[in-house]
Amino acid sequence: MAARAALLAIALALSCAAAAEAAVGVNWGTLSSHRAPPEVVVGLLRENRIGKVKLFDADPGVLRALARSGIQVMVGLTNGELAGVAGSPAAADAWVAQNVSQYVGRGGVDIRYIAVGNEPFLTSYQSQFQSYIIPAMTNIQQSLVKANLASYVKLVVPCNADAYEGSVPSQGVFRTELTQIMTQIASYLSSNGAPFVVNIYPFLSLYQNSDFPEDYAFFEGSTHPLVDGANVYYNAFDGNFDTLISALSKIGYGQLPIAIGEVGWPTQGAPSANLTAARAFNQGLINRVMSNKGTPLRPGVPPADVYLFGLLDEEEKSILPGNFERHWGIFSFDGQAKYPLNLGLGNPVLKNAKEVPYLPSRWCVANPARSLDDASNHLKLACDMADCTTLYYGGSCYGIGQKGNVSFAFNSYYQRQKQDPKSCDFDGHGMITYLDPSMGECRFLVGIDDSKSSAVASCGRGCCAVFCGVSILTLWVFMYLRMMGSV
Repeated sequence: MAARAALLAIALALSCAAAAEAAVGVNWGTLSSHRAPPEVVVGLLRENRIGKVKLFDADPGVLRALARSGIQVMVGLTNGELAGVAGSPAAADAWVAQNVSQYVGRGGVDIRYIAVGNEPFLTSYQSQFQSYIIPAMTNIQQSLVKANLASYVKLVVPCNADAYEGSVPSQGVFRTELTQIMTQIASYLSSNGAPFVVNIYPFLSLYQNSDFPEDYAFFEGSTHPLVDGANVYYNAFDGNFDTLISALSKIGYGQLPIAIGEVGWPTQGAPSANLTAARAFNQGLINRVMSNKGTPLRPGVPPADVYLFGLLDEEEKSILPGNFERHWGIFSFDGQAKYPLNLGLGNPVLKNAKEVPYLPSRWCVANPARSLDDASNHLKLACDMADCTTLYYGGSCYGIGQKGNVSFAFNSYYQRQKQDPKSCDFDGHGMITYLDPSMGECRFLVGIDDSKSSAVASCGRGCCAVFCGVSILTLWVFMYLRMMGSV
C-alpha cells in the first residue's frame, strides 16, 4: 500500500511539473478542406514545445497522432452529442470507451479533460442545450468511474463570457437563468479539482462596439481605464476575468481555479484584424500570463491554463459573425507562422511545420483570352463553394482588381477540388498555370494532398525530447495503479 501511494505521489508531482512548463496551449480546430495530416500538426506542436492542446471533438486520427507525444489533451463532447449522452448511461459508457479509454494508458494519449459541450449557454442558442449539461456530466462521470479514469480525466464545461455580466468587475453575476446550473457545475469542478473554463475575446468586444476604446483591448495600458472602487483595469482581459471571479464568488466559489479555453486575435477579415494587432494582443497576453501578476481580484495568481485560439486557420468555419472567423490561426492552414511570437515555452519565435504534403505547384487563373465581364457568375459560384474572405475589405487580397479577384476565386475552388482539371474550366474562363500568381501579401494557395496522411502517427527520433520523459512516465505510473486497483 505504501508503495502504491508513493507511486501515485510521483505521478501527481510529475503531472504538476509538466503543467508548469506549458501554461500556454492551443485550440486545434479542423474545419478545413486543406487539413494537414495530423502527424504533421503534432510535429508542429512538438517543434514549438506546445504541451497542451484543446480539441473540439475526439477525432480518432488526431488522437492516434497525439499518442506518445507527451502533449496533454482536452477532448470534446460536441453539443450535438449532448442529448444522446444525457439520456443514456449506456451511450455515455460507449462514448468514453470509444473516445477516451482506448487512447489513455497503453494507447499513449495523455487525455486530461473532457469538455462537455462547447459554449452551451450562449444566448443565441436560446437554452437548447442547457437541460442536457448536468445529466451528461453525471453519466460521463459515472462512465469514467467504471473505467477507473475518474481520478485522472476531469470534466469541464467551456463557457462563453456572455454567461455572466456586470457594469464593473465587482458587480459580476451569472445570468439569472444560469445561476442554479452554474452553482451545480462549480460544485462539481471544486469537488474534482477541475477549473472553470471560460472563453474571453476582447477582439469581439472591439468589433461589436464602436465606442469600445481600442487600446483597452490590448495589454500596453489604456488611456480609458475602467475604475472599480480601489481597483483600476487597464485592459479588457483582466476586467472580464475579474467579472467572472465576482460571479463565482456570489455563488460561493470565488476561489475556483479558472482556465482560459479560448482567447486570441484574427489576422484579417475586419478593420481591426491584422498581423500587427494579432501579434500585439497574443504576445501581450502571453507576457502577462507568464509574469504571474494576476488580476486585481487574484493578484499573483494567473489562469490555470490558457489555450490560444487558434492553432491553424479554418476556411470552413461559418462567417455569419464575420469574415474574420476563418483567420484566427497563429499559423496558416499549412502550419506556416504568420508572425513572430514567443509562446514563453523555450522558442523565441514560432517554427513552421515540416514535410507538409502539398499538391503540385499549379494554380487556376482567369483565362486572358476570355472577357472578364462574362466571368462574374463563375466567380460567385467559386466563392460559394470555396473561401474568398481574403478578397473583401480587411482581407490580405482586398483591392487586387477584377482579374485578380476572378483568378483568386477560381484557384480557391480548384485547390478545394484537389486540383481536378475539370474544376478549372468555368466554361473556358479558367486556365491552369505553373507560375505562382500571388501578388504582394495576397497568397494564392496550393492545397494539401490529404491522401498522403498516415493512418497512424509515428514517433521519430527525438520527438519526445521535451515532454515524453515526464508525461509518459506519469501515464505508466497511473496505469500501474489502475491495474492494482488503487485508482
